[in-house]
Amino acid sequence: MAGAAGRLLHAATLLTAEPPTANPHARALLGAALAHTYAVWGRLRDEDPYDLARRDLAARFARTAWRHHGGRGPLAALGPQERLVVVLRLYEGVAEEQVAALLGLSEARVRAVCARSVAALRAAARTPGREAAA
Repeated sequence: MAGAAGRLLHAATLLTAEPPTANPHARALLGAALAHTYAVWGRLRDEDPYDLARRDLAARFARTAWRHHGGRGPLAALGPQERLVVVLRLYEGVAEEQVAALLGLSEARVRAVCARSVAALRAAARTPGREAAA
C-alpha cells in the first residue's frame, strides 16, 4: 500500500479539485481511507487492498462532496459527482459496472456523466483564460 499512496493521493487531489501543491482535503481523505484499510487488513481475504482503499476514498469523497466545490485543480470545471465518475473511469480505469455499483447509479447514467464531463473538460480547455484540463 505504501507504493500506491502516491497514486491514490493524486486521485484524491483530482476529486477535491485542489492544486497538487496545496491539497489538505485530499490528504485528509486519503489518510482516512488508508487508516480504514489498515484497520481491516487482517480481515482481508482475497480482496485487493488497493481496490479497498480506492473504494473507501471514493465513498468518503461522495459523502463529503458538498465541501469540495470549485477549486483550481484540473477538474475544477466539473461538479463533485462528475469528478468522481471521471477519476474512477478514466484515471483509475474502473469498469462502468463497478462505478455504477459503487455510486448507486445505472451503467447508462455513468456513461452519460462521463461523456458529458469529458465534453465539459474539452470545452474548458479550449476557452481562453481558463485553466486547461490535464
